[in-house]
Amino acid sequence: MVIGVPKEIKNNENRVALTPGGASMLRMAGHQVLVEAGAGSGSGFSDDDYAKEGVVVIPEAAEVWSRSEMIMKVKEPLPAEYGFFREGQLLFTYLHLAAAGDLTEQLLSKKVTGVAYETIQLPNGSLPLLTPMSEVAGRMSVQIGAHFLEKFYGGRGILLGGVPGVPPANVVILGGGIVGTNAAKMALGLGANVVIIERSADRMRALDDIFGGRLNTLMSNPFNIASAAAKADLLIGAVLIPGARAPRLVTEAMVKTMKPGAVIVDVAVDQGGSIETIDRVTTHSSPTYEKHGVVHYAVANMPGAVPRTSMLALTNVTLPYALELANKGLTGAIAANYALQLGVNTYQGSVTHPAVAEALGLPFVKLSELS
Repeated sequence: MVIGVPKEIKNNENRVALTPGGASMLRMAGHQVLVEAGAGSGSGFSDDDYAKEGVVVIPEAAEVWSRSEMIMKVKEPLPAEYGFFREGQLLFTYLHLAAAGDLTEQLLSKKVTGVAYETIQLPNGSLPLLTPMSEVAGRMSVQIGAHFLEKFYGGRGILLGGVPGVPPANVVILGGGIVGTNAAKMALGLGANVVIIERSADRMRALDDIFGGRLNTLMSNPFNIASAAAKADLLIGAVLIPGARAPRLVTEAMVKTMKPGAVIVDVAVDQGGSIETIDRVTTHSSPTYEKHGVVHYAVANMPGAVPRTSMLALTNVTLPYALELANKGLTGAIAANYALQLGVNTYQGSVTHPAVAEALGLPFVKLSELS
């Protein structure tokens, strides 16, 4: 198979979908790898690093797309890339289609096979290709929140951990999954008061065991969310439903009760966001806006700010699936691996993931009906 890796064009997205080492493994399996010139530079890999592994370095993105049977990316294609789509091409990347109607329409009209990292799901319910980026984003959310709580950046002017004689900040985390757990680790490490709001009683028990009672948990309901939001100095949205749009848990009325200069970091913004006042996606070059006196951070590719860590963690988990797709082709790979089958969001002009179809109001077609 011919596998192409274009340079990411999303604002300040410095990750790359494949390391030179990963490319070498694909080459050893008999596949050809094409990488756009400069694709790895943001993550510290030169074109020469790829060339030494037998990768063909291509000057233009258009040629990478036109020559490749499978495209590997980090983030979803942007409108400038839609013209590169062609029927039967396999796109392997984060797609987040529940919040991307235009992209979905393009994938369907061009009959591109879209395999989404974020919906590949193991029998135990875990999301192996989303987990490492959730770990990164969860840890970053606290770093970012602490930064924007500084007065110079519009925040309340408080230190997350306080000092002796001065109370620490209140950090409220919506969701106790991978993002929420990693956010809690960082916030507790910095000395903050931490509350996790979670809908699963079993998960709350697990969190209590993990953290030895050092944080508080609350059952997710509108009353508890409203009460916690009013006290929060930093509110982190960490809610995920695989493939679906993030539920809106924090209303605009709740945001209005928050302290002036409080900070919201919504990690779920690439799935539509879980805070009602997150009404736009921001970028690393212009990451925040203020609404009702609250600083809102809504960057959809947070791990792109730490590309070296992020891309190494990501390719650790994506490469085995890429090898499976390349070695067996889509049909053989999904027949052998049900987790990978759940990653197929679009195929032959149809939406093949139920949560995506529901979110966008489109018909859902089972893969078995198209194969």
